[in-house]
Amino acid sequence: MKLNTTKITLPGLWDAIRAHEGKQFLTKKGLPFTYTIKGGELFTDRRERSITRSTFEKAYEKLVQDQVGEDAPKKIVGPKTLNLYGAPYIWAVFLGIGLIEEAVYVQQKMDI
Repeated sequence: MKLNTTKITLPGLWDAIRAHEGKQFLTKKGLPFTYTIKGGELFTDRRERSITRSTFEKAYEKLVQDQVGEDAPKKIVGPKTLNLYGAPYIWAVFLGIGLIEEAVYVQQKMDI
């Protein structure tokens, strides 16, 4: 996982998320979703509860802290390791807006 904090900074994070409202994203398991923004809350079309702006900011800060020190082992490797409410959606949005880069992030189904 590579974090692109030069592209999207913490002060510009919510604006970047708002700019992608209505676009389709995929969770790590390949589940499609879109979202709408109402004030400081993000609502996905797959859940009834919202994910707050502060939760996205907390996730951003956790990712930045995890990347500090080149020799330090990285603990955050996917949505589960973010350990925040809505992590699969947060991770997918971060991937979709270009904050996180991964080689392959959607599980592929095999036809047998």
